[in-house]
Amino acid sequence: MTASELTIPQVETQKVRQPRRPRVMGAGKQLHAGPLTYVVLAVFALVSLAPLVWTAIAASRTDRRLAETPPPLWFGGNLFKNMGRAWDEAGLGTAMFNTTFVAATITVSTVLFATLAGFAFAKLRFRFSGVLLMLTIGTMMIPPQLAVVPLYLWMSDLGWSNQLQTVILPTLCTAFGTFFMRQYLVQALPTELIEAARVDGASSLRVVWHVVFPAARPAMAVLGLLTFVFAWNDFLWPIIALNQQNPTVQVALNSLGTGYVPDQAVIMAGALLGTLPLLIAFLLFGKQIVGGIMQGAIKG
Repeated sequence: MTASELTIPQVETQKVRQPRRPRVMGAGKQLHAGPLTYVVLAVFALVSLAPLVWTAIAASRTDRRLAETPPPLWFGGNLFKNMGRAWDEAGLGTAMFNTTFVAATITVSTVLFATLAGFAFAKLRFRFSGVLLMLTIGTMMIPPQLAVVPLYLWMSDLGWSNQLQTVILPTLCTAFGTFFMRQYLVQALPTELIEAARVDGASSLRVVWHVVFPAARPAMAVLGLLTFVFAWNDFLWPIIALNQQNPTVQVALNSLGTGYVPDQAVIMAGALLGTLPLLIAFLLFGKQIVGGIMQGAIKG
C-alpha cells in the first residue's frame, strides 16, 4: 500500500448555527408611550378633576349666578369672601383641629395594629389562625349601618357622647387593613429572613421592629394614606356621635346646608376648604408613597 493511500482524509468542518438570542431591552431604557396613551390619560385626568374644578368655580361665584342658565364655566371673584363666610358660619377652625387629631390617631393605630395582625396571620403558626382570618374577613361583609344603634348605646353607657374618642375607638383597627397587610407580607417578607433573625437571638419585638416594619413599609404607607382619607371623609358615624359644639369637618359642613334657602356658593366654598388638607397631603407625600410602592414591587 502506497504512502498516498495512508493519508488521513480531511474532515470537512461544518459551521454550527448558534440559536439567535432574543433582543433584551436594556435596564436603563424607558418605554415611550404613543399618542393614544396621552389622549387616554388626558381624558381620565379631565374626568377626575372635573368635580374639583366645578367646586372651585361654584365657590367663586354668587348663589344667584349659580341659579342662572347656563351655569358659569369660569372662576369669579368671590372665592375668598365665600371661604371666609364658610369658615365663620361652620366653625371650621375647631372642626379642622378635631378632624386632624381624629384622622391622625386612627391612621397611626390602624397601620400599627393591622401590620402586627397581618404579620401574625401571614408568618406565625397558631391554632385556629385560618378560622380567625375568615372571621376577620367576614366582618367586612356586614354593612356598617347595622352597627350604628348598638355602637351608640355602648358609647352612651361609657359616657362618651359628643366626645372625639367616640369616633376614634370603633376604628382603631380595620379588617380591611389586616387583610391588606397579610396579603402583602405573605409575598414581601421571606420566612428565611425571620428565621435568620431568630437564630441571631432577636426577640419577637426586635424581629417586628427590624425585620417586619422595614419590609412592610411600602404597604404601610399606602394603608396609612387610605385610612387617613377615609377617616377625614367619614360622615355617617360622626354625624350621629358628635354635635356642632365639638364637630369634625364633615359634621361642621353639614350645618352650612341648613336654613330655608341654603347658599350653594358658601356650601361649595366650605367643601373646598374641607378638601384642601387632603390635596396638600397628596402633594407632599404622593411621590414618597409611589416610590415606596415601586420599591416594594422591585424587592418582591
